[in-house]
Amino acid sequence: MKIPHTIIIAEAGVNHNGSMESAKRLIDVAAKASADYVKFQTFKAETLVTQTADKAEYQKGLTGADETQFEMIKKLELDKEAHEELMNYCKQKKIQFLSTAFDHGSIKLLEKLDIPLYKIPSGEITNLPYLRHIGGMDMPIIMSTGMSTLDEVRDALNILLEAGAKKDKITILHCNTEYPTPMEDVNLKAMITIRDELGVNIGYSDHTLGIEIPVAAVAMGAKVIEKHFTLDRTMPGPDHAASLEPEELKAMVAAIRNIEKAMGDGVKKTSKSEVKNIEIVRKSIVAKKSIKKGELFSEENLTIKRPGTGISPMEWDNLINKKSKKDFDIDVVIKV
Repeated sequence: MKIPHTIIIAEAGVNHNGSMESAKRLIDVAAKASADYVKFQTFKAETLVTQTADKAEYQKGLTGADETQFEMIKKLELDKEAHEELMNYCKQKKIQFLSTAFDHGSIKLLEKLDIPLYKIPSGEITNLPYLRHIGGMDMPIIMSTGMSTLDEVRDALNILLEAGAKKDKITILHCNTEYPTPMEDVNLKAMITIRDELGVNIGYSDHTLGIEIPVAAVAMGAKVIEKHFTLDRTMPGPDHAASLEPEELKAMVAAIRNIEKAMGDGVKKTSKSEVKNIEIVRKSIVAKKSIKKGELFSEENLTIKRPGTGISPMEWDNLINKKSKKDFDIDVVIKV
């Protein structure tokens, strides 16, 4: 049986805090954890947000309260040279590079860098020109759906398809954009609804604390998992507090790979590892007392005990009232 392989995207995002040294250390962590991709974010603050746009509540508590969203993200930009340097470093570390583009110029930059797929963030799911741009590129697409209704997801999918995207190359990630996401708001079953209603590959982008939910998502059928990680949750910045630390990322990847093996083929059968236990744990028909040759087997002289090396108790009715062909001492497994 071929074991399925869930694509695991280790989301570095902006947790490099504008430092190339930190960005490379994040790549080291993702590679050591055996993630499939390490993903950053590509944007120009001037084309992403107005100068006076407010920050999310969770961001206000983790960054300067008087700082605007523009000021916060301006410090986190990566230019073309930084992208090229990080891509080359990923090649050295044998992990694939990804980045999410947040504007048209960033999409074009990633196109020049020849990235293998495009990731649409939750905030762009209602951005028609952006969706058309991505959909028209004839590339694999992964789209997050935080804050969205099913109808909004359907509309975005249709825009991608109308622009030329192939449905079998689109994976839609269920997502909640609160950092960290309360457990009662996760709603993992919505991932299944997306699959059943829209007929697409599904995955899950996680912002909960810990690793339980992405592991559960894989057991429910997620083909892609995306999870933020950081070098240290106590670092300053908008996303660190809701991110996994290095050992947690490693544990998540290992748990997902174990779940992939554990899912099996769905056929109920005796596994190779437990065949040896049959004779030990199952039972046989045994002499309750001494039985002489020619004596009839009965409920008075037979019982059922381990080991399972003799006649199965399922043959009880067929053995009762038959003549014994030999002598049996007490507690001896009956064999005929």
